[in-house]
Amino acid sequence: MHVSQSDRTVSVIIAAKNAGRTIARAVSSALAQPEAAQVILIDDGSSDDTVARAQEAAAGSDRLLIRSMAVNVGPSAARNKALESATSSWVCPLDGDDYFEVGRLGKLLDQSDGCDFVADDISMIYADRPEEPMRRLIGEREPLPMTLSFARFAEGNISQPGMPRRELGFLKPIMRRSFIDAMGLRYDETVRLGEDYVFYATALANGAVFKVLEPCGYVAVERSDSLSATHTTRDLQALLKACTSLASAERLSEEDRRAARRHLAQVRAKTRLREVLDARREGGIVRGLKAIVERAADAPYIVSQILADKRAAAAKATA
Repeated sequence: MHVSQSDRTVSVIIAAKNAGRTIARAVSSALAQPEAAQVILIDDGSSDDTVARAQEAAAGSDRLLIRSMAVNVGPSAARNKALESATSSWVCPLDGDDYFEVGRLGKLLDQSDGCDFVADDISMIYADRPEEPMRRLIGEREPLPMTLSFARFAEGNISQPGMPRRELGFLKPIMRRSFIDAMGLRYDETVRLGEDYVFYATALANGAVFKVLEPCGYVAVERSDSLSATHTTRDLQALLKACTSLASAERLSEEDRRAARRHLAQVRAKTRLREVLDARREGGIVRGLKAIVERAADAPYIVSQILADKRAAAAKATA
C-alpha cells in the first residue's frame, strides 16, 4: 500500500568528517532520489575539501543544506544538528562513505504503511577490493521482509567469533519524523561508536514498528580507517554505559531484557578486553595480568582473544 503523496518527502542526513574522497558520490546519489526534499550535510570539523566537493556535486541545487561545525562534535551530535534542520515527513541517514542506488527511497516509501522505520538489507563492498562482488548484510540469515522486535534486533547485533561484523545496527532506515518527535528521540551525544544501534534500540523500546526489506539500494563501502574500525577504549565505555541503560528500559518484555543482557555482556567483554590491553601497553605484563584478575567475569573472553591475536600474528609472520 502506498503512502500519500504529501508523506513522500525525505530529509537525507549526512554527518561527515574529512570525507572529501567520497562525499560527492554520497550527495549526488541522495539528490538523485526524487523523494529527497532535503539533503542535509553536517560537516563535522573537516580539515579537507569535504564541503567544496559536496557543493560541486550539488551543482547549485537548493535541496543541499550544509552546516559546518567549527570543531568535531561526533556522529551523534552531528545527526542531532541535522534533525534540527529537517523539515520532511521522513528522515534517512546516509554515511559519507556510502551511497544510494537509483530509486531506493521510493521503494522504501512504497512499503512504509503502518511503519515508523523502514530499512532494506544493505549491499556491502570493500573500498580496497572493488573487484569483489557485493555481499549482503543480512543475506540468507533472516527471511525478508521481517518486522523487528527489540529482542530480535538486540540478538542481531551480537557478533559471532570468526565472522565479519554484520550487525543490524548498520541498517540505514527511513524514519517517520512524527514518531521521532512524539517520543523525543535524539542520538545519544556521549556515544561515538554504535550510535545507530542505541538510537534504533531506543525507538524499538518505545514501540516503533520497524520493517526490514530485501535490498532496495543502500550500498555501504567498508574502509579500514572508519571509526568502527579505529574506535577507542573511551568509545567502548560510552557504548557500554548506553547499553546498560537500554537493558533496564521500563517497557521491555522479559524476552527483550534477556536479549538486551546478552548483547550487553558482549559489549562489556569487548570493553574489558580493551581496558586490559591498555593496561598491558602502559604497565607491562604484570599490570596486564592484574587487570585480567580485576575483570574475572570476562577473563575467559579476554584470554581467548589475546591468544587468538597472538596466533594470528604468528601465522602472518610465517606466511
